[in-house]
Amino acid sequence: MGEFDHEKMDVYRRALDFIRTASSIRDTLLGGRAALADQLDRAAVSIALNVAEGAGEFARREKARFYRIARRSATECAAILDVALELHLAEKECVASGKNQLQEIVGNLIGLGKKMESEASRQ
Repeated sequence: MGEFDHEKMDVYRRALDFIRTASSIRDTLLGGRAALADQLDRAAVSIALNVAEGAGEFARREKARFYRIARRSATECAAILDVALELHLAEKECVASGKNQLQEIVGNLIGLGKKMESEASRQ
């Protein structure tokens, strides 16, 4: 059985890893901040889903657009982690680990987006 294009991408695998991290942080938020926990869950999943949509797209400009959306979801996750830390709802080490993952993901998505935009402008 073959792989889908997105399954071959390092950034997609990193996004799945972050979903697991977000899930463990999410569990600590449920007590008093269920809405924040839900937002973290949705934003984390959005990263992986938009990477997959971008990988499945043929048009370079559309690929870049999906990677930008994934990047925005990743930065949203980083802000949610900041809020969780500020409200003492998550441990500093967990937040730091999650934010390190997100920085790698964002870096990869910036690179992918720029590459797609550059290729699209040459066509």
